[in-house]
Amino acid sequence: MNLRLRSSGRESALTFSRKNRTNLVRNPNHLNDQRLMENSNSTLRWPFSSGEPARPSIFCRMQIFKAGIVTSLMVILLARSARADDVDDLIKSQMQAHHVPGVACLVWKDGRIAKTFYGGEANLEWSAPVGPDTIFEIGSISKQFAAASILLLAEQGKLSVDDNISKYLTNMPAAWANIKIRHLLSHTSGIHSYDDMDGFELRQHLTQAQFIKRLSRHPVDFQPGEKWAYCNAGFSLLGYIVENVSGEDYLSFLKEHIFTPLEMTNCAFRDPVNVVPHRAAGYVFDHGKYYNRDYDLTDLFSAGTIVSTASDLANWDIALMKGGFLAESSKQLWWTPAHLNDGRPVPVSRDGSRTYGFGWFLETVDGHKNIGHGGITSGFSAANELYPDDHLFIIVLSNTDEGGFAVQLAGKIAPMFFKKL
Repeated sequence: MNLRLRSSGRESALTFSRKNRTNLVRNPNHLNDQRLMENSNSTLRWPFSSGEPARPSIFCRMQIFKAGIVTSLMVILLARSARADDVDDLIKSQMQAHHVPGVACLVWKDGRIAKTFYGGEANLEWSAPVGPDTIFEIGSISKQFAAASILLLAEQGKLSVDDNISKYLTNMPAAWANIKIRHLLSHTSGIHSYDDMDGFELRQHLTQAQFIKRLSRHPVDFQPGEKWAYCNAGFSLLGYIVENVSGEDYLSFLKEHIFTPLEMTNCAFRDPVNVVPHRAAGYVFDHGKYYNRDYDLTDLFSAGTIVSTASDLANWDIALMKGGFLAESSKQLWWTPAHLNDGRPVPVSRDGSRTYGFGWFLETVDGHKNIGHGGITSGFSAANELYPDDHLFIIVLSNTDEGGFAVQLAGKIAPMFFKKL
């Protein structure tokens, strides 16, 4: 099967099969003019001078200056081309190794887009290529928007993360009485998630009341703040809290307060009944053959229902990296490890090196601070990984059922752009 690949970082257009690859077009990337003046101020001695350096003519100085620029340009082009080729080669090799139909990747570094890659197919049946406008499911990256919505409401004085959820939700079981909003945000509520339950499928079209009633039939797994356990159900409840407090439906709130201000025009809900232009199809690869993903989907709501493009997510990350979207106090809550009742940071990994804030995983990778989240839905794998101290973020979107693919690929790309420690 041939996969069409296009990338820009250096821009290129490639067609390759699993047996061969043919390089068709390669163009240099845009240059950063601020780096062109390096090595232009060196002192020169001329063969006709005796003792002190002679002052060359204006014509000679111009020729030397031009030569310095050309040399600098060549150095920059070679360095960037080598890195672009390395990223391209890595993504293509991983796509082949893991049978991934299509990938969109965007790397932002030091205030500019350093690399984009759009390769493979968004739809195998139509041989539709992945492009900048291809829309993928982003799964649990959606949790970032749920957490941001809660923090925006907190900044408006409409709620506090330390409020009990019973203040905003009705008909709850007694076992939920001591659960606070911060417990939902940090996966420490003890509520049993719906992932392994029947009755929460998208086709059920549950109302808020029906959702709470069905979920409350199941006992809690532990007392609030006692342990950490990933819980989609908790983030679905956060979406209902946003609706109840704001008086708007959840998608309308996101559009008004996040998507429209940040020009994230392609973000929507994944409901299959909606017509979403340029939506990628999700796939499962099994026994040497691709299959369409299972469309009997769970209703993930605010825990994982958003679809987006790489460029829309880049607008989101740029707003977070540059500041101004949320108050610094809110970002501190967002990106600071949550704690259990005994005072320990929530232990996502056994050794405690990986923790969780409000909708974000937090860890250090080879000495580099990493704030990010992956997303897994049927037929899709996504990653949004920020390295704030390196002024770097990496977005990977794909239409594969291999859940960890995007996060692992982003982790392989990151060292190519890390600052030297």
